[in-house]
Amino acid sequence: MALVAFLRGINVGGHRTFRPSLLARQLARYQVTNIGTTGTFVIHRAITKTKLRAELAHRLPFDAQVMICEGRELLALEAVNPFRRAPKGTGVTHFVSILPRRPRRAPSLPIRLPEKGAWLLKILAVEGRFAFGVYRRHMKVIGYLGMLDKLLGMPVTTRNWNTMRFVMEELHKPGY
Repeated sequence: MALVAFLRGINVGGHRTFRPSLLARQLARYQVTNIGTTGTFVIHRAITKTKLRAELAHRLPFDAQVMICEGRELLALEAVNPFRRAPKGTGVTHFVSILPRRPRRAPSLPIRLPEKGAWLLKILAVEGRFAFGVYRRHMKVIGYLGMLDKLLGMPVTTRNWNTMRFVMEELHKPGY
């Protein structure tokens, strides 16, 4: 089964920048597909997680945390349908935060930020090593996303649900 690698905190605000498409070409022998500019890669050829981490560390121009998932973990998200009751509409973004492992203790949900007044970010559910949430487009949301590590008890990397759907489409392609 394919692996999916999510790099944490790259190409954000001009810091720790690199070209993901170039990295994907450098790892071509593993049939790597780059998804966007956020450091999300689908690896189709067999490779261990340890070797993949080593390959990424060797090729990146900086140290980066990497969350690696098996493709089947992500395909299982389709069945969960985490946003069926989530707020929708213009200005509302659905997202998934990827954790390095399942939390030992699930946080009390939903998490709502700010706690008082109109919400800007909500964590709606935690399934395994994935946290599902929504946020409103507002400048303060970046700060709230930065608080997710503390709220979930470990480092996380976050992707828009649309990015995750592109990953799932790639995993469904024939021949993989």
